[in-house]
Amino acid sequence: MSDKIRIGTRDSELATWQAKQVQTKLQEFGHESELIFVKSEGDLDLTTPLTEMGGKGVFTKALDDALLENRIDIAVHSFKDLPTENPLPLIVSAVMEREDPRDALVAPRGTDFLNEDTGGAVIATSSNRRRAQWLHRYPNHEITNIRGNVNTRLRKVDENGWNGAIFASAGLKRIGLDDNISVYLDWMVPAPAQGAMAVMIREEDKVMMEVTSQLNHDETDLCTGIERELLNEMEAGCSAPVGAFAEIIDGSVHLSAIALKTDGSLQYDIEVSAPISDAKGLGRKAGRKLLEMGASEIVADLRS
Repeated sequence: MSDKIRIGTRDSELATWQAKQVQTKLQEFGHESELIFVKSEGDLDLTTPLTEMGGKGVFTKALDDALLENRIDIAVHSFKDLPTENPLPLIVSAVMEREDPRDALVAPRGTDFLNEDTGGAVIATSSNRRRAQWLHRYPNHEITNIRGNVNTRLRKVDENGWNGAIFASAGLKRIGLDDNISVYLDWMVPAPAQGAMAVMIREEDKVMMEVTSQLNHDETDLCTGIERELLNEMEAGCSAPVGAFAEIIDGSVHLSAIALKTDGSLQYDIEVSAPISDAKGLGRKAGRKLLEMGASEIVADLRS
């Protein structure tokens, strides 16, 4: 291919790192490319809580537009930011190998407060899922909203004197800031597709489909697909207090999922597994079970 492939990305350090990973991989397959930077609504408005911005497409719409207008050939996304339903003629052509999917706590002044029953600790997150799981475990704590890219959020935790903030381990690791991690939150169920990157193209672009499909990591593709299937079945959207994590162990796919009231007062969780050959639909099955258990009220509450 003589022309350079135009890779669309947001301009934060993490988004740029992700786009450069795709660029490096494409180069390994013999394709030249260039990065095209695009500002999203989520990057321009750093004050409105994400949950109030509608969640869907806050970080992705500008890149969708750039693809549809043929200003870029491919877009690189954090897969967890993508809505599970896309009415546009765009498709995910590759899911890259997943980084650490866990959430992590950054606590600049230490984690002793986690062992105290007195309460009053302030934890920063803009995610309903993290908020709900944290409050379920630490009902005496207070949650405060935090926005901005990884570096901005790290600075805000320090400056505001909060006890801690919750981050995706993958983001911190990718840009070499994981020395800020105080503790991995192994008990917290991550967002569907957390830690995975998605490559999106125009549906009719057969050339890009052929080129980018080489980037796909089959295991990550399967597991994140099942997690997103659950989210889609529950019609919950990216901003819902729903977590899902699938992994392959000894030839079977194991899925853990959780749905909570935003204040953490009510929690439904489920674990299911199936052989890899029968794993398709596992997320839908688990999603339906969660709804039957009572999570349907949680989803209804969110909509209202």
